[in-house]
Amino acid sequence: MPRKESNIVKRTLDPKNPPPLTAAQKARLDAVAAMPDEQIDYSDAPALPDAVWTKAAALPGAKQQITLRIDADVLNFFRHSGKRYQTRINAVLRAYVEAHKRHAHDSDAH
Repeated sequence: MPRKESNIVKRTLDPKNPPPLTAAQKARLDAVAAMPDEQIDYSDAPALPDAVWTKAAALPGAKQQITLRIDADVLNFFRHSGKRYQTRINAVLRAYVEAHKRHAHDSDAH
């Protein structure tokens, strides 16, 4: 069977070795760096939740294999974040659970 040629190009970005900035990019960054914070337009920046679970860390433990349906964009986000993406998904879910346990505990105390 002949091998089908793919038109998919995969690129990876090493955060420790980013590509060099163009002169225009450097000029833009310098201009923003010189601005006071209140003059910077953040309207196109994605909203970040203020929840504790945004800083998830992997914890060791027994795992259970399951089938889980996840939105394609969410899965792609984790897959493109590097190897061990399933471990990171688990860490985010664990941090979410822990944050909600603390919230429930705090609510019960009042």
